[in-house]
Amino acid sequence: MEKGIERSRRIIGFLREREICPNLIISSPAIRAFETAKLFASGLGYPIQQILLDQKIYDGYYDRILDIIYGTLNKIDSLMIFGHNPTITNLANLFLHPGIDDMPTSTVVAIGFETTKWEEVPHAETQQMFIVSPKMLK
Repeated sequence: MEKGIERSRRIIGFLREREICPNLIISSPAIRAFETAKLFASGLGYPIQQILLDQKIYDGYYDRILDIIYGTLNKIDSLMIFGHNPTITNLANLFLHPGIDDMPTSTVVAIGFETTKWEEVPHAETQQMFIVSPKMLK
């Protein structure tokens, strides 16, 4: 567990250096995912009590997570989702070209969409902003 916390702290440092803090954090209700979400929220200055838990993330189907993304309120500019593999890797690969083989624990993939409406994400141009894993920050 300490190893995972240290990995997460490296990623949090990377995000803080770039002044990245999401407008909304949504997590699987699974203990490990939620604990990681709380660690990131705390490190990024996001109110822990505002983390939303959604069973759809836990269920293992990326199309259910897409429903969450497409249903996000348009006043939200950035969204951070904490979930499980292989679902999260498969989800990221819908928008990444080329895709990635695997997202190790605490990896963050940032994808930009050329739209101001979440429901338009399926038709929007995408841009890979960055992919960062703990191993990249040793």
